Amino acid sequence: MESNKKEMPKHIGIIMDGNGRWATKRGLPRTYGHKEGVKRVLDIVREAYRLEIPFLSLYAFSTENWKRPKKEIDNLMILLQRFLVKYIEELEENGVKLNIMGDISALDGKTRELVELALERTSKGTKMVLNIGLNYGGQDEILKAVADIAHCVKEGQIDPNSIDKSLFESFLYTKCQPPLDLLIRPSGELRVSNFMLYQMAYSEFWFSNVLWPDFDEAVFNEAIEDYRSRDRRFGGL
Repeated sequence: MESNKKEMPKHIGIIMDGNGRWATKRGLPRTYGHKEGVKRVLDIVREAYRLEIPFLSLYAFSTENWKRPKKEIDNLMILLQRFLVKYIEELEENGVKLNIMGDISALDGKTRELVELALERTSKGTKMVLNIGLNYGGQDEILKAVADIAHCVKEGQIDPNSIDKSLFESFLYTKCQPPLDLLIRPSGELRVSNFMLYQMAYSEFWFSNVLWPDFDEAVFNEAIEDYRSRDRRFGGL
């Protein structure tokens, strides 16, 4: 099989990690790390857009993050609200379609309202899809897909014998999207933290000790260049 060397990834996922540690190392409250981390989101989205990466998935808030102190959760939601208010027009004008991975029904009313508005305003975007994992967990996503398919079978809408890979994927948050080519995790942690478990079946992993607030365009491009140097065989020779 020919090497995929030099091919750009079509779908990149990033576990944005290290905000709290970045702030703690500087003697600052964790909230400062989250504020700086939001700036990197914008930088990396813009760089992915410049590089013509068609799908970018960012892990913002997991199903497990609800275990954090309420004050920190409230602060994260406020930062999300401000991001949407400030940058939704830029996303819309540049043809970036926002897609939420996760159950937003658990979010507070104001945050949910702004998320739904952003989804509506960017729904016609064709240049790039920006997936945001919000109250998201890979295991929950798979279980939800199974439950939804089971309901359709029960209602007679799906023949059990017709269930295949394509049908199953149509029930995921990333339906009609390609699988994850490259998974990036900054901060020095070496785990996937329940992120896009189905979509990463043949992903290339790239880990870095750089904390997310320091993860700039240069580091992002370093990850992509490393990916492009690899020989992806997908189980072949």
